[in-house]
Amino acid sequence: MTNNHSAIAKQTKQFQLLVCIYVDHQNVHLTQYLASQLLEFVKSQGHLIDVKVYYNSLDPAQVFAKDKLASFGFKWIDVPCPLKNSADNQSMVDCLEDIHSDRSPDIVILVSGDGDFVKLVLTAQKLGKKIIAFAQRGNVKQRLKEVVGSDFHFLDELPSLIGFKTQPQIENSQCQLTYNEAVEYLIEAIKTALSKRKRAGLGFINSLMCQLFPKYQGVNSVCKHQGKTFSRFSELVETAVKDGKIRFQDNQLFVIEADKVSA
Repeated sequence: MTNNHSAIAKQTKQFQLLVCIYVDHQNVHLTQYLASQLLEFVKSQGHLIDVKVYYNSLDPAQVFAKDKLASFGFKWIDVPCPLKNSADNQSMVDCLEDIHSDRSPDIVILVSGDGDFVKLVLTAQKLGKKIIAFAQRGNVKQRLKEVVGSDFHFLDELPSLIGFKTQPQIENSQCQLTYNEAVEYLIEAIKTALSKRKRAGLGFINSLMCQLFPKYQGVNSVCKHQGKTFSRFSELVETAVKDGKIRFQDNQLFVIEADKVSA
């Protein structure tokens, strides 16, 4: 029984979206409250694998902030350079290296309003990654907001985002799609991504489904059973894989050919 539970837990973890956070501390100064809210938000997105905070030890204020947040276990990366954008450049290099690594994140959370990150966002999106950005009001470039789109938020919106994501999804009225309809949308989104030579990562396919099918409003709009809905996109994917509808390999989704399904 224990081995069975272990196997189930391992399989469930396989389908979890992997999340990395990159914080531009020169642009956004995280407080203990915001840091805890950000981590709570990540729980609704997937499995957090890393938090990298970029700061300049030549600035006493940033060093003080680093010490205040020491208990959170973030990876603080010191870029002690007076040149403009030095920390931004380092974080962009690190992010792209992480994306091309063996444990590539499905979701990249960028905590910055700096326009320097526009190119990184566009590149990551082309590689099939979902980008979520948080910035402080009054300190954000419009172009960054545009390229991130609906997944751009201000940090002061975190409490409401957490409240929305953690509401129990149990009422029939919230169900807009049947499971079979959602699978059809899922398959079509995978085909669309692959036809455009985009990597069909979990985060990217979820976003693409929202764009292609207005009726799909995230997995909490998909009926599972007894009026309940799916709580995570990875849960929907895992179910579709078990049902033989799609294939998941190398952190990417594929459509199983019709002849193999009917065989």
